Amino acid sequence: MTVSNVVDQYTVLTGDRSKIKDLLCNRLIECGWRDEVRLLCRNILLEKGGNNSITVEQLITEVTPKARTLVPDAVKMDLLMKIRTILAENDADI
Repeated sequence: MTVSNVVDQYTVLTGDRSKIKDLLCNRLIECGWRDEVRLLCRNILLEKGGNNSITVEQLITEVTPKARTLVPDAVKMDLLMKIRTILAENDADI
């Protein structure tokens, strides 16, 4: 089992996963990431969705790697610090 899996399970068990998820969602909205991904989806739909219909699965497959690269490092660091704080507060042995 990887460290990320253990941390994921631990945060679910302690109820902190929803706090982490809320923090991530709020930070992504604040930094404009959500708007960037929405624009990316729109551009892909205009480019490929003309006469040929594109499925939701195809759109997700194409957008996901690009969307992940658009997440600012500051947001990643905030999330990592929050996870470390939660683990330290609960004396997790991970």
